[in-house]
Amino acid sequence: MSIPQDTPAEIPRQHVLRSPMPVRWGDMDYYGHVNNTVYFRYCEQARCEWLEAVGCQVGPGTEVAPVIINASCTFLIPINYPATVVVDMFVGRPGRSSLESWYELRVEGDERVYATGAAKLVWMNPQTGSSAPIPDTVRACLV
Repeated sequence: MSIPQDTPAEIPRQHVLRSPMPVRWGDMDYYGHVNNTVYFRYCEQARCEWLEAVGCQVGPGTEVAPVIINASCTFLIPINYPATVVVDMFVGRPGRSSLESWYELRVEGDERVYATGAAKLVWMNPQTGSSAPIPDTVRACLV
């Protein structure tokens, strides 16, 4: 694994997930490559898969839930249909209620990085809108 481009080299990070996803015909735009907004969906899907794998329910009805307060993506090489996108997800050291995450997007069979991304998650109480501590089940999976 290389260091995601959007990650300062001095920040410790942990690889937590590799998720392959098919590129759908509808993911493309007028120019014949994956639309820039879809890259955020690929990262979102990987993030939700990881959260569910570590016991964090995503969706309504939870006492605390992660929300994204900042997200970015750097587009390096266009992705075209047909393909399978492979998203590698990394996380940093957790704070009390926040966690930085980074993403590398590749095309299956090609080791080049097509895009890099980042998102900051903050856990909150949906009833009050206040930040809440990261759940112990999630924290236990982090270095």
